[in-house]
Amino acid sequence: MRIVYMGTPDFAVPSLQALYDAGHEIIYVVTQPDAVRDRGKKVKFSPVKEKALELGLEVLQPQKVKGDAEFTDMLKKAAPDVVAVAAYGQILPKEILDIPRLGCINVHGSLLPKYRGAAPIQRAIIAGEEETGVTIMYMAEGLDTGDMLARASTPVGRKTGQQLHDELAQMGASLLAETIPQLETITGQPQNDDESTYAHMISKQEGHADFSRDPLEMERIIRAFDPWPGTYAYYGDKTIKLWKAEVPGIKTGEADGTVSAVSPDGIDVACGGSVLRITEIQVPGKKRVAVREYLKGNSIEIGAVLR
Repeated sequence: MRIVYMGTPDFAVPSLQALYDAGHEIIYVVTQPDAVRDRGKKVKFSPVKEKALELGLEVLQPQKVKGDAEFTDMLKKAAPDVVAVAAYGQILPKEILDIPRLGCINVHGSLLPKYRGAAPIQRAIIAGEEETGVTIMYMAEGLDTGDMLARASTPVGRKTGQQLHDELAQMGASLLAETIPQLETITGQPQNDDESTYAHMISKQEGHADFSRDPLEMERIIRAFDPWPGTYAYYGDKTIKLWKAEVPGIKTGEADGTVSAVSPDGIDVACGGSVLRITEIQVPGKKRVAVREYLKGNSIEIGAVLR
């Protein structure tokens, strides 16, 4: 098929590769404009642009697709059978949704209608979902509201945000490649809006540890925010990142954030009336390490309060 592919971050790279490997004609790869770093001294390409250039594909990078008459005209002239999208980063207006013969389809990192929006992977982990997955859907003018074409699920377990991201990116790529050849005959299934939830964007500030929460929730947050934004707390004048934790099931009357025990097994911190055991940390200028390694040359004071 003749395909225009739209995507930007790492999540979208496997889907582009899968379409290329399947032998489809990829007319254009559309991705977000290059990011400028270090006061304009360094330009960073999106992961999708890097992959597209590696594959020898033509890349388009409109600032905004809505209202860009030149970009819209290019798509119309290209006459794609389908526009395939994965984490592109802009909402497509109706004038673009109406261009491809077989519609615009999207790879979304949740089992829709749950977790529509920007951060479905992290929000599913934080909510304690037992399973999540990917959905291939027709794109509509609403946010992730289109009819569903295919879904695949996987257990969440104790996976981190990064681990689940990588797994779903590969699952989504496989499912997209399976779905596109069926578009001539497949019928989409409408979503039940009454069952929908919204996965709002993650902010860096959300990484600040809140030890008044239930420790099970805090452990899920730590996993969900690995690698970004990371969960952090202040120990004196230092910012410590918390990368792994356990919930040993110990009750405590200590004030939230109080360090109640320190051992090679971890740092026990009062959290919502129970104990959260931190097992992997990172201090400024150092790599993330297991607490048992950190304690070989450093210490954490019992009675100190992480805030």
